[in-house]
Order: sequence, then C-alpha cells, then structure tokens
Amino acid sequence: MSKDGRALTIAAWVVAAEVIGFVFKSTKAVLFPLFLALFIYFILAPLQDLLMKIKLSRTLSLILIILFAFVVLFLMAQLFYSSGKALASDLPDYGNKLKDMLDELKNRIELPGGGAFDPLAWVDSLDVTKVGAFLLNSLGTFVSFVSTIFLVLIFLIFMLAGRGKLNDKIRRFSPHPRRSDQIIEIVGNIDRQVQKYLVIKTAISVASGVISLVVFLAFGLRYAILWAFITFVLNYIPNIGSFISKILPFGFAILQFGRVWPAVWMLAILVVTDAITGSFIEPRVMGKGLGLSPLAILISLFFWGWLWGIPGMILAVPIMVVMKIIASNFESLRWFEALLSK
Repeated sequence: MSKDGRALTIAAWVVAAEVIGFVFKSTKAVLFPLFLALFIYFILAPLQDLLMKIKLSRTLSLILIILFAFVVLFLMAQLFYSSGKALASDLPDYGNKLKDMLDELKNRIELPGGGAFDPLAWVDSLDVTKVGAFLLNSLGTFVSFVSTIFLVLIFLIFMLAGRGKLNDKIRRFSPHPRRSDQIIEIVGNIDRQVQKYLVIKTAISVASGVISLVVFLAFGLRYAILWAFITFVLNYIPNIGSFISKILPFGFAILQFGRVWPAVWMLAILVVTDAITGSFIEPRVMGKGLGLSPLAILISLFFWGWLWGIPGMILAVPIMVVMKIIASNFESLRWFEALLSK
C-alpha cells in the first residue's frame, strides 16, 4: 500500500472513531441500558439454564429471573442512595473535624522562613459543603439511572427469551451448512467464555464486598454498607478501582476515629484480603488468558468515562474483555487480541 493509501486508511479510521464516539455519547440514554442489560444477561443466563434443568418452564424461569434482577437492582439503588444521602448530610460535621485536625497539624509543623511558605494554607479556604453538594448531585444522577431499570429489564426480557434460538436462525439463513456450524461453534465459544468471566468476576466482587463489609462493621465504621457497595462495584476496575475502594474508607476512618492507627489496621486487613483474592484466587479461577494490558485498561477507562461518566468506567473493563474474547475467536482479529493483552 502506498503512503497516500495508508494515510487515507488512517484518516478513515480516525473519522470512523469520532463518528462512533459521537453516536455512543448522544445515544447514552438507550445504549447504556442496552450494554448493562447485556452485562446482566451473561451473569443470569446460567441461572436460567439451571431453572430449566429442574423442569421449570421457560416462561416461569424468565419471570423468576426478571423479578430477581429487579429486586436486586432496586435494593442496591435504594441502599446506595440512602447511605450516600446520610453521608452527604453529615459531611459538614466531618468537614469541621477535618479542619480541626489540619489546623492542629499546621500548629505542630515548624515552617522555614518564619512561615512565609505555608503548604497548608489551603486549609483556611476548605469548604466541605461544596463536597456535600457535589455528592448530592452525583446521587441525583444515580437516581436518574434508577429510572432506567425498567428499560434494562425490557432489554433483558428479550435477551433471555431469545436465548437458545440463535443457532436455529443461523442455520435457517446460512446458505452453507458447514459454514453455519462453524459460526455456531464460534458464537458458542464466545458465549461460554464471556459467561465464565462475568460470573466469576461478579462472584469475586460480591465476596470482596462482603469481606469488606465484615471488616468495616468489626471496626465500627459508619456507612459500612455504602463503602462495601463501592468496593463491590469498583472491583470490576482492576488496580485503580481496588485502590480507590480502600483509600476512601481509610480516609473516612481517620476522620471518624480521630486517630490514624485504627484506620491503618483496617486498611492493612483490606489489603491482605484483596491480595489473597486478587493475586491468588482470581488468577487460578479465571485463568491467565484474559490478562489485559494496563495501558489498554487506562485508555478504555478514559474513553468510556468520557462517553458515559462513572457508569461507563465501571463497564469499561468488562466491555474490553468481551472484545478481547471475540477477537480471540477470529483469526483475522488476533492482532487486536494481542493489542489488548499484557
């Protein structure tokens, strides 16, 4: 290919990426519930298979799964909102406590040059009420997300109702039986691998959230359910999510207890349990084939965060894993799989 042709190809890819990004950003109200429904579908599909194995009808199993999904999503939203709202209302008190602690630190530090340079000068202008207002606005955004639950459930109903019918459609519309069998095998492999990843990752995230909840309750940390829920959600984001899910309750624990050491011990226990699940259990259960490049993860987080905000960042890594699994099943896309791999 000539230099002009290569430059034209690159320009075409850049334009296509911009168009796709614009479409995804402008259709967030529909596409985000669709992606979330697809995410939940892969998690609940094994449950549907299990219910049908115990001789429940497809209709009854579908109703039970949709009810289960609705109850779980609604309860999670309610718990997160109520705990977050209580934290936002108490932030001024904790803000005053933080300012007192920082003022005490300022008084203990002897600054050179008679205090001409004061690295803690920002303490005097600290306004925690703005943080509380930001948190309430974020919760408002989350509550608006709750209103999309019904749209998610509608997508989920159609996905689960159509489960198992794709193979017949492929055979019906494919002119070559051998080719249709190959397509069915590829689709089956993708389905099984995506299910395995999402089910295992969700189980590990739930375990991390429960362990964190037990630790928070043992130390008497307030809003333990909120911090545990944040741990569960952020566990889908490797490294960065795990770091944030520990630093936030650690900082709050210092404010609540007024001492550093209880917070340090709590953090140490969380780091040890996370190292056990993240470094030993998860790789052995998940396998090493789904390892993602840290750079690819970072780019994906920025891209989906720009498109859909914090919910997009939560879905960023699962979406990238799905893309990697799909690429691994097509010879022509192996280069893309290698690009996403460690």
